[in-house]
Amino acid sequence: MHFYLDPGGKLTGSIRVPGDKSMSHRSIMLGSIAEGRTTVSGFLEGEDALATLAAFRAMGVQITDPTAGRLTIEGVGLRGLRSPEQVMDVGNSGTSIRLMVGLLSGQPFDSIITGDQSLLRRPMGRVITPLSQMGALISSHEGCPPLEVKGGRALAGIHYDLPVASAQVKSSVLLAGLYAQGRTSVTEPAPTRDHTERMLNGFGYPVDTRDGVISLEGGGTLSAADIDIPADISSAAFFLVGASIAPGSDLILEHVGINPTRDGVIRILRAMGADIEIMNERLVGGEPVADLRVRHAPLNGIEIPEEEVPLAIDELPVVLIAAACAEGVTVLRGAEELRVKESDRIASMAEGLSQLGIRNTPRPDGIEVTGGEMSGGVIATHFDHRIAMSFSIAALRATDRIKVSDCAHVATSFPGFSELAVRCGLQLEVADE
Repeated sequence: MHFYLDPGGKLTGSIRVPGDKSMSHRSIMLGSIAEGRTTVSGFLEGEDALATLAAFRAMGVQITDPTAGRLTIEGVGLRGLRSPEQVMDVGNSGTSIRLMVGLLSGQPFDSIITGDQSLLRRPMGRVITPLSQMGALISSHEGCPPLEVKGGRALAGIHYDLPVASAQVKSSVLLAGLYAQGRTSVTEPAPTRDHTERMLNGFGYPVDTRDGVISLEGGGTLSAADIDIPADISSAAFFLVGASIAPGSDLILEHVGINPTRDGVIRILRAMGADIEIMNERLVGGEPVADLRVRHAPLNGIEIPEEEVPLAIDELPVVLIAAACAEGVTVLRGAEELRVKESDRIASMAEGLSQLGIRNTPRPDGIEVTGGEMSGGVIATHFDHRIAMSFSIAALRATDRIKVSDCAHVATSFPGFSELAVRCGLQLEVADE
């Protein structure tokens, strides 16, 4: 499946993007090991989150089919998961495999978790190392999936200093810590998204967070909860950038999660000159939510503050589209994490920007982008959903038609992207070839 985009256009109206992917994954995982029935609304019915759902069904958890983002989970408790009858395949979902391997490390049964060809190339050493220190026995293929987790291991709580800020590694260690003897704690070099900590507290499992150290005691109990998942700021980011760069745009994004560990994209874009208004702020299920109004504004290149990078890691590809439309040079550093996503996102963005005539210099941990006029061209997505959507947004300021190749993976995080984008003004056609 490919996207064809005519140049120009503007984004207007009021839209709600799908539910938060990170929270959708965690709602299934924690609801499954809680006691009682958990209800979830706002669930993202994308391929990644559905892969997590299927994996927990395979371990004996009764979960209803999601209907308009609503589902129920019959929790089996911390010790109630059953051995899956076959290998669990989580497709393209790095979040699923990295978080689940922590949880599986504490089970009495053996398990194997794998994924698609893209996932099989993604490094897992960053989670295997701390889990092994806790007593887990995990086999991999030269540090990559499939991962084979040996059951019946006695886990012990550890203190782990994260070498790189990563919410996935932090969450994996904390999930293993639920099954460990004693206290498990993680120190972050910089704040990362805290949905795991917030949601554990929401399920009645105490998590202590202070001075950059997150810790919990093993062996407690999770109690069923009602989870209301806000719209995903990572999905909203494409439209925040689109309305910022396209003259005449005036767009409202409804019910967006603005968790302070996730809203770095708003601060980065505002620092570039974006006109983003935060309206109707409220708390929903312990998570801050707001409506975002964004209007076109001239942007300027900036040095992206390194402390914002972990708080906007998934949004950085589309931020680089904003950089391509900005006056001057934008510098991104401290973002080596982008090289181990669904694709090497630094290399993928550099290649695509060059295709559109935008000067850029990739670095090991980032990239420099010089704003200028974007031409048309053919973009290779490397089967990465965020690369596909980022370059779709670029068409708003391109001078010629853009073809974005291999867009089927967009459904992993944003089912209905093309329809919603067309509805608010993107000139996009979908073609199967």
